Amino acid sequence: MKKWQQNIVLFDLDGTLTDSAEGIIRSVQHMQEKTGREVWEAEKLGFIVGPPLRDSFRDAFGMKTEEEIDNAVAVFRERYFSVGLFENAVYPGVKEMLEELKKMGKRLAVATSKHESTAVRILTHFGLADYFEVIGGDAPEANRDNKTKVVAYVLERMNAEKSDVAMVGDRKYDIEGAHALGVEAIGVLYGYGSREEFAACGADAVVETPAQLVELFR
Repeated sequence: MKKWQQNIVLFDLDGTLTDSAEGIIRSVQHMQEKTGREVWEAEKLGFIVGPPLRDSFRDAFGMKTEEEIDNAVAVFRERYFSVGLFENAVYPGVKEMLEELKKMGKRLAVATSKHESTAVRILTHFGLADYFEVIGGDAPEANRDNKTKVVAYVLERMNAEKSDVAMVGDRKYDIEGAHALGVEAIGVLYGYGSREEFAACGADAVVETPAQLVELFR
């Protein structure tokens, strides 16, 4: 198995560090109810975790105008920012993984499609924020509306060479976003993605557990 030599490791948040499905799905259901849509069962909304929210609202719910999407996102955030973001849990083994990588001298960062301020709140709440040199995400004025833009932003803040960076995520958006910049990417199977999804998008490695991820860099 290839040993990864990169000194900088970027992590997605939802589905990679924390299991955030409950809060996101309940907040989508809140949006559906408040905007007069059919409220889908939770089992049908698993796809919503990971991709940019606006894309999911447009593609899955048939929202045709930016105004309609803006309103739906605002209603989602009414609940998510106050309650949903803490309906969440750190995956088993993640804290130990971060501790081991730090002991190896790795520089760690987060690259998420969430609002940056929300990501900081979540990671602080769960006692993980101090592991990361940078917590990067979208912002209202920044238009970092896809993973490639977020990764590029984090690399700039870290003054990082692309060859010295590895991206870790649980969906194709993480892999494709990193590859668009020439950054290698690792898929994790304990999140919301699948081995088939990672094969289709060309993940450079796939691991089943946080402990297996550590071993790639050991």
